[in-house]
This record gives sequence, C-alpha cells and structure tokens, in this order.
Amino acid sequence: MNIGTEQEAKRKANQWLCMGEVVVGISGASGAVYGKRLVEVLSEMGKTVRLVVTDSGRLTLKHECDTTPEELAQATGSLLEDAKNVGAKSASGSAKIDAVIICPCSGTTIGKLAAGISDNLVTRSAIVAMKERRKLIIVPREAPYATVHLENMAKLSAWDTVIIPASPGFYNHPQSIDDLIDFILARILDQIGIEHQLGKRWTGDEI
Repeated sequence: MNIGTEQEAKRKANQWLCMGEVVVGISGASGAVYGKRLVEVLSEMGKTVRLVVTDSGRLTLKHECDTTPEELAQATGSLLEDAKNVGAKSASGSAKIDAVIICPCSGTTIGKLAAGISDNLVTRSAIVAMKERRKLIIVPREAPYATVHLENMAKLSAWDTVIIPASPGFYNHPQSIDDLIDFILARILDQIGIEHQLGKRWTGDEI
C-alpha cells in the first residue's frame, strides 16, 4: 500500500469512527473533570454518549466536580448505564459501538484490562472493544507511575489500545485550566476522527 492509499484508508476509517455511539467510562482516578468535559463536548457535537461511572468514579466526580453521574447525564442528554450491569449495550460485541474511552483511567482499571478481568461495565466494555477491534482509548492520570502501571500500559499499547496520559502541552500558551483540559480532549477527538475547534494546531511556523 502506497502512502496516498494508506492515508485515504485512514481518512475513511476516521469518517466511519465518528458516526456511531461512544462509550465514556469514568473510573476512580483523579481527573474526573476530563471525563466530565469529554461527555459535554461529545454531546454538544451531537454524538450519542453512553456514560458508565464506577463506584470510585462516582466519588471522584462528586469530590472534584461537585456533580453526580445522574446530573451529568441529564445535563448532556447522555445515556447513563449501570456500571454493575455487564449485560448492558456498551458491553455487547454486536452493538454499534464505535469507541470506548476511559477518562480518567485508574491504575486499578489498567491492571484489570491488562489481566483480562471484566468485573464491571467499564472493564467489560473495554475488553469487548479489544476483541472487536474497536477504538479503545485510556487516559491515565497518575504521578509518578509505578513500574507495574508502565508494564501494564505497555501490554495494552501492544494490543492497540491508545494511551493518552492527562499531560497537557504548553506550546499553545494556555491561559486557563479549561485550556489544559481541552488540550487532552483535542487529542482524544483526533483519535476517534471527530473534527473540532479545541485549541490551535501546530503549523511549524511558531518558532
């Protein structure tokens, strides 16, 4: 396959990716605001979002964002699914789910995925995404990383999971926390083929 043909194939793949439902899982890692903002942005763009929040994610969402999964779903029109229901649509291999994004993704959730453990709807949806070759994105937020976290992320990366650490760049001269959050969201949206206006793209003329 030549470069032009390969680029066209990627473009068509991206077009397909952005057409269907997106599962957003919020686990217990700090950084719940990333998941909250992601749900808001996807919903504003008219995407169908299936929201799944673990018990730990519920605590973090309340502590850091002063909201609940129910309130977030109602405010955005998202479809809230019970994290304990591993038979929900998000976990189906035959359902039209285009991408699964765990944002933020805790070290515990990363470990479960690397071991193939699907004990709740977040991990089950992610493992189904892997077996169905759907786009799977995880957004870890930890500092520093333990060796076991790094080894597990390396394993997941080898299985085609996209890992986007919650480590925003500063080359666009962010002016607010919202700018830093949107930097990460822009990378996520790029990975699932959704056009957006979150921040400026690097052109090479800046320096």
